[in-house]
Amino acid sequence: MTPSAEHSSKIEVTAGIRGWLPAVGVSLATALLVIAPFFWRGNASGHDFGFHAASWLDVAGQWKEGIFFPRWAEGANHGFGEPRFIFYPPLSWMLGAALGFVVPWNAVPGVFIVIVQTAAGVCSFALARRFLPSRAALFGAACYAANPYALLIVYMRSDFAELLACALMPVVVLTALQLCGLVKNRGRSAPRAMAFFAVSFAAVWLSNAPAGVIASYSVALIFAVAAFDQETLRPMGRGAGGLALGFGLTGFYLLPAAYEQRWVNIAQALSSGLRPSDNFLYTMTGDPEHNVFNWIASTVSIVLVVMTGIAAIAAHRGITQEEERPEPKKLWRVLLLLSATATILMIRPSAIFWEHLPKLRFAQFPWRWMAILAVAYAYFLAAAMARGRMRWIWAALALVVAGGTATVLVEKTWWDSDDFPSLQEAIAKDQGFEGTDEYDPLGDDHTNLAEKAARMQILPADDSGASAPKAEIHIERWTAEERIVTVNAREPVWVALRLLDYPAWRVEVNGKAVTPQHAETDGEIILPLRPGTERIAARFVRTPDRTLGSAVSLLSVLTLLALLNAGGLRLLSASP
Repeated sequence: MTPSAEHSSKIEVTAGIRGWLPAVGVSLATALLVIAPFFWRGNASGHDFGFHAASWLDVAGQWKEGIFFPRWAEGANHGFGEPRFIFYPPLSWMLGAALGFVVPWNAVPGVFIVIVQTAAGVCSFALARRFLPSRAALFGAACYAANPYALLIVYMRSDFAELLACALMPVVVLTALQLCGLVKNRGRSAPRAMAFFAVSFAAVWLSNAPAGVIASYSVALIFAVAAFDQETLRPMGRGAGGLALGFGLTGFYLLPAAYEQRWVNIAQALSSGLRPSDNFLYTMTGDPEHNVFNWIASTVSIVLVVMTGIAAIAAHRGITQEEERPEPKKLWRVLLLLSATATILMIRPSAIFWEHLPKLRFAQFPWRWMAILAVAYAYFLAAAMARGRMRWIWAALALVVAGGTATVLVEKTWWDSDDFPSLQEAIAKDQGFEGTDEYDPLGDDHTNLAEKAARMQILPADDSGASAPKAEIHIERWTAEERIVTVNAREPVWVALRLLDYPAWRVEVNGKAVTPQHAETDGEIILPLRPGTERIAARFVRTPDRTLGSAVSLLSVLTLLALLNAGGLRLLSASP
C-alpha cells in the first residue's frame, strides 16, 4: 500500500467517524431527556425493577468472589438460591453489574437506560441512513430512542433486558435485509453479511429471550419476502445459515437453558396473568391491577400503530417519486408487512397463531410485538420528515406523541429510591431476596421456604417438637458455587443446608458423593450424618449440557471468524 493510499484510507475512516458523531449526540441527548424525571423523582420502579436490581447485586457479589460467569443466583429465595442465570440471558445482568462498580447503585438504572437508548438511536440511524438523507435519519434516531414502547418499558415495566434487546432490533432488520439481498450489501461480501447478521441476531437472544422469539419470526418473514421477490429459495438458504450461526453463537446460554428446563418449574412462565390469552389488547381479567396496566399498554400500542400507519402513507408518497431507487420501496414493503403482522398478533383473533406456532407463546405478552413495530415507526417518521414541505409538522407530531406518552406514564408509575438500599441491606444481612416461580427447582415450593434461615441447622430427631441434638458447626467456605461445612456431633444427626436441591449441585460427605434428601413441601437439602466429625462439600459443577453449549459457541465463533476472513477483513491472516 502506497503512502498516498494509506493517507486516503485514514481520511475515509475519519470522515466515517465524523458521520456517526451527530447520531451519537442526538441519541444521547434524547436518552437524557427520557430519564429526565429520574433526576428529581428517583428511579421508576416498574414491575420488573426488583428482579433486575437483585440480579445486578448478586452478579456483582459473585464477581468479587472470583466467579466471572455466574449460573446460580445465591441470594434468591432468601438465600436458598435458584438457577436464575442459566435461564436468563446474560448481557443485561452483566452490564448492570459492571455499572455498579462505576457509579452508585441508585444511579445504575438511569445510566443503563442512557447507554441503551443512545445505542438504540444509533442503531436506528444505521438503518435509516442507508435510504434517507442524514438529517432525516437523525430525526429517526431521536424518534426511536424515545419511541412509545421504550417509554413504556422505562417507566412502567423496568425490563432492562428487553430494553437492551429492542435497542438492537434496527440492526437485526438491516443485516437481515442485506443477507437476503433485499438491500445491497455495501461490503459486497455474502460471508460478511451472514457474519454481521449472526452477531446482531445472537445479541438480541443474549439480551432477552422473548425479544429473541419476536426477532426470529420477524427475520423469517423478511427472508420469505425476499424469496418471493427474487423468485428463488436462495434467500431462505442464506437466512437459514445466518440463523444457524446466530443460534450457535448463543449456544453457551441457549442450549443449557433449553435442556435444564426439565429441572425447574418453567411452566410457571405461562401461569395466570402471564399467558398470551390474558394480554391481548384491552383484555380484562379478574385482576384489577393487571387490567389497569394492560389498558395502558394497549393504548400505547394503538398510538404506535396509528402513528406508524400515518407515517407509512406519507413515506410512500415520497418514495413513489424515486423510480431509480428500488431499495427504499422494498424496505417500505417489508416494514409495512412487519407492522401489519405485529398489529395482527396483538389482537385476540390471532390466538390460533399463539397456540400453534413454535415457542411463540413464550413471548407471553402480545403487545411485546411493539418491539418490531417501533422500528417501522421510527423509519417511517424519518422518511416522512425527508419531504421538505411538512417537516415541522412531523417534528411537532413526534414531539407530542413522545411527550404525551411520557407525561402519562410518569404519573402512572411508581417512583422509589429505596429499592437498592433495601436490597443491599438484605444481602448484607444474609437474608437474600425473593425468588422466581419459573426458575424454582422441581420438588420445591419456594413460598414454603423460611425468609430468615441459618446457613446450616441441626434438625430435631422427630416431629414431636423436641429440641435438636447438640452439635458443633463450622463453615469453612460459603460462596455462590461452593459450600464447605464441618459438623461435629456425638450422635447421629440430620442437618439442613440452606440450599435447594438441583442436579448441578454435587454434594459430598467426607469426599463421597451422596444423594440429598429434602422435605415434602420444599427442596432444601437435608443430609443424615453419623457421630463424629463429618465434612460436607456442595459444589455447583459443570453439567454436560453446559459443556456442549460452550463447544457449540466456540465452533460458531471460529466459523464467524472464517466468514469475516473470507469477506475481506483478514482476521485470520498473518499478512499486513
